[in-house]
Amino acid sequence: MIPNDFVDTLLARVDIVDVIDRMVPLRKAGANYQACCPFHSEKTPSFTVSPTKQFYHCFGCGAHGTAIGFLMDYAGKSFPESVESLARDAGLVVPRVERPGERERREHATDLASVLLAAAKYYRTQLKDAPAAIEYLKRRGLTGSIAARFGIGYAPDAWQALAATFERYDAPALDAAGLVTGGEEGRRHDRFRGRIMFPIHDARGRVIAFGGRVLGDGEPKYLNSPETALFSKGHELYGLFLARDAIRASGRAVVVEGYMDVVGLAQHGIENAVATLGTATTPVHAQKLFRLTDAVVFCFDGDTAGRKAAWRALENTLPALADGKEARFAFLPEGEDPDDFVRARGKAAFDAVLDAALPLSEYLVATLAARHPPTTAEGRAALVAAARPLVASVGAPVLGALLRRRLGELAGLPEDQLGEFLSRGDEREAPRRGPPARSAQPVTRRRPPSLARAMIEGLLIAPDVARRHDLPGMPEPGPEAEALGALIEHCRVTTGELTTAGVIQHFAETAHADVFAAVLAAALDQQISAPQAETQVLAAAERWRERERQQGVRTLLAQPLDRLSADERRSLAAALAARAKGGSGG
Repeated sequence: MIPNDFVDTLLARVDIVDVIDRMVPLRKAGANYQACCPFHSEKTPSFTVSPTKQFYHCFGCGAHGTAIGFLMDYAGKSFPESVESLARDAGLVVPRVERPGERERREHATDLASVLLAAAKYYRTQLKDAPAAIEYLKRRGLTGSIAARFGIGYAPDAWQALAATFERYDAPALDAAGLVTGGEEGRRHDRFRGRIMFPIHDARGRVIAFGGRVLGDGEPKYLNSPETALFSKGHELYGLFLARDAIRASGRAVVVEGYMDVVGLAQHGIENAVATLGTATTPVHAQKLFRLTDAVVFCFDGDTAGRKAAWRALENTLPALADGKEARFAFLPEGEDPDDFVRARGKAAFDAVLDAALPLSEYLVATLAARHPPTTAEGRAALVAAARPLVASVGAPVLGALLRRRLGELAGLPEDQLGEFLSRGDEREAPRRGPPARSAQPVTRRRPPSLARAMIEGLLIAPDVARRHDLPGMPEPGPEAEALGALIEHCRVTTGELTTAGVIQHFAETAHADVFAAVLAAALDQQISAPQAETQVLAAAERWRERERQQGVRTLLAQPLDRLSADERRSLAAALAARAKGGSGG
């Protein structure tokens, strides 16, 4: 575990402008720097980097964060890798506080990664001596360069072929990596035999698992690695590591069903495709893709299985949506997968299918209406009941409102009445699978700040103010008041250096992250100094205290005088005297 105070110190040492400029060229724009956003396609720069606040924000797609967050989102690094990278540049050594078992887990993961890499190299060498596998790949239209790019190999049809590349075939790491099975010595054998091997990479490019396609008519047709300490199929997408740049450049990601679909599309110049790994699209898959692009197109076969996969993808994408992000659904002719289609018709025809894909909202409404025709009162009631958990899980507020309006038209109900029925569902019907999506709504103008918002802004610019002054919390409900309370508490208990970037990084994965990002984004063009920020915080705090005092006076005045205690009478008299002198300001 990396100590929080080191993260704060690191962010105080690095310059976010230098970090981002190495990967995304920036130009000066007043007090800040700008570029076209690297996280979505745009022609007019809306990506802004503040050197004073050490914070980036895109006013188009809502992406935001610190230097650490940028390396995680843009370069695909993990949090520890991002910290290590920045620390090396700053000449710092990353200290670690080991939790019980953490070192063992890290060493175990390193062992698995080295074992899987060795296996991938072995499988690649074996492909050269497997004429049947080479013939199959040629028949599917693949060239040697594409096979090499994806690291495609071959697992010989032998029980213990891996014994030729590993000194200890009985090593526990081989079993833990999912390369062998069978347990006891003598029964132990390779998991993958007689299969074309597709290595699966994580965001760092490490081999973390394999998919194997059988040659001939054996079963199962495709065999994946089991879940391991490195691999969870619900979190990974085949081809994402290689497709990341193409997804950003094209402005959309294409999700298909199989390994050969991804490789076959790449052979024809369509390099922005990824595939799920023998499972349905999950909310984590959707979140990963929407961090790279604003548009995701799911492309499946038009048969029953393809339609079923598409509907599961829709259900699991709804929570990850934000206004400004879109999911679309493209269906190929029944019996054709993307690889078949692009080989028969070419890239232009496949691109045309993607361009004509149905928006998620249209697909959702059309499917529900087909399942529950709104031609009778019973059909319309069934339509609303089926829509309830889906609409409740939509992570995009504006899209959710538009869906309710369209469903209201179909059901013949006014929107406000339909909203009442849609909100009656048990929340268990629509669990939010994954963290709330970032809002993609641009901040177009500075809103008049509430007291809580004014204090948040001042404390983000000068967080040490919370250490030097006794600040009140804001007990009224609302995300800004809750975020303020958390911010004050964090600043008070943090012992290391307090900086804007450090505070933002601390709250990066919390429910308060979007509140802080919105406040900082609105303040990017405000050159507020630390003394000005302190004055703003103290003024807002005093206004809040005065509001509380006035409320207290109103409460006492509403009660009969003979029911007040001696202390309450003295407090009331003092307050009324202060008001009479004009000291209360109102």
